[in-house]
Amino acid sequence: MTLSSNTLLSQAPAVLNIGIDGFNASVTANGGSLSNLQWQPPGNADPVLAWQLARLMGDARIETANAEATKRIINARPMWEDIPLRADGVWPDMKGTRLLLHAGPPVKWADMCGPMHGAMIGAVLYEGWADTPEKARQMLAAGDVEFAQCHDFDSVGPMTGIISASMPLIKVRNVDASGASNGNIAYTNINEGIGRCLRFGANGPDVIQKLKWFEAVLAPVLKAAVRHNFDKTGGIDLKAIQSQALLMGDEVHSRNAASTALFFMTLAVPLAAVDTSRGTVTHDHIHQTLDFLSKNSQFFLNFSMVSCKAIMDAAHGIPFSTVVTATARNGTETGLRVSGMGKEWFTAKSDLPKGLFFPGFKQDDACPDIGDSAITETAGFGGCSFAASPALTLLAGGTVGDAVRYSREMYEITVTKNPALSLPALDFAGAPCGIDVRKVVDTGIRPLVTTGIAHKEAGIGQIGAGVVRVPMEAYVKALSAIANKFLKA
Repeated sequence: MTLSSNTLLSQAPAVLNIGIDGFNASVTANGGSLSNLQWQPPGNADPVLAWQLARLMGDARIETANAEATKRIINARPMWEDIPLRADGVWPDMKGTRLLLHAGPPVKWADMCGPMHGAMIGAVLYEGWADTPEKARQMLAAGDVEFAQCHDFDSVGPMTGIISASMPLIKVRNVDASGASNGNIAYTNINEGIGRCLRFGANGPDVIQKLKWFEAVLAPVLKAAVRHNFDKTGGIDLKAIQSQALLMGDEVHSRNAASTALFFMTLAVPLAAVDTSRGTVTHDHIHQTLDFLSKNSQFFLNFSMVSCKAIMDAAHGIPFSTVVTATARNGTETGLRVSGMGKEWFTAKSDLPKGLFFPGFKQDDACPDIGDSAITETAGFGGCSFAASPALTLLAGGTVGDAVRYSREMYEITVTKNPALSLPALDFAGAPCGIDVRKVVDTGIRPLVTTGIAHKEAGIGQIGAGVVRVPMEAYVKALSAIANKFLKA
């Protein structure tokens, strides 16, 4: 149908905007409908980077390597097999030294955020290296304590991610039988539950007391249960729990209600079979453990993280692969590791998460993005699987439609789909698998992370939940380094 100019001008305008957001307000103010197309030149409009990107997009070596990386991700089978009772029994570097592991890429004491400072102080007190917070702070500021990244020790930690010598660990082995990915091991600490905790920077006597209870009660009970199961079945299949939880409303990062319940069920029989005759583990210890687990719907988070660490380490170290194998934040910077680029971190300033805040708190109170938990997104959970968790949208300040849209966006920047991780809201399509540095820079779509929001000051704890995007600058740095290495090979 042909419209006259008079007819056309009498109708409310329908506008497709490809440009600045400021144009939108005038359209809607005049009763028009608006579709906003988010587009930007590839390579951050840098002609050199754009040309490098074009050459990398057509590189057959990269396509072959990325296919191998995603094959290893899909085939990985992380099995929880043990609870080592002390971290220094796993890592000899911790014996006789003052070494603390933390979340994210490297960071100096002077550059650490408030919660990281608080957690470091708490770890010094927990280890008995100082007897007051003031002495602990002085020791840390003077350089009397060494720092290292959890990822450099085959481990991950939530929020501040602090792991010290005396802490019990969760040990997970990838039992995938395919060649190079066979047998890699990953570790994490045990989830502290809600309330005041070390991972949010609290360091009072109550926090230390809980960590000591982990040593004396919780860890030995969990160890006895999983070792009993290991003798029967080779451990507990964490990926099976994660994939089932996606069908039950978790995205297995910010929401772990279903996965924790499944974990509880899986652990029930091994716990009932624990031998209490020797006195090391008593019926009272088992009761205390069950009581603690029943009050902590986030308990599975650390298991999800270490499962994803084992998965992604299996895909690391493949020459010419542009698949991201780690995403980590320290409250100051966000860092990436790429399969074909060794242990190098590509970093950028962390963004502030956005979402819903608990009563009494606001955006200005938030700490920049923090924690190793974005390893879940890297493995296809969290923001990649947001469509699986409609309940989480209430906390993240969005709608179910937003959750579906986020997951669809992630398909644009990943290599393939993981058939082992089904998303019901997307007709049971596999979750996005293998974040590709090239595609992120090419599309301008930054990976989405579902996350808790920590207060910027130590010890206050979680103040909300929401989402955050991984900084594009980190991907641009990674692409430039990839180009300089791969295109010269």
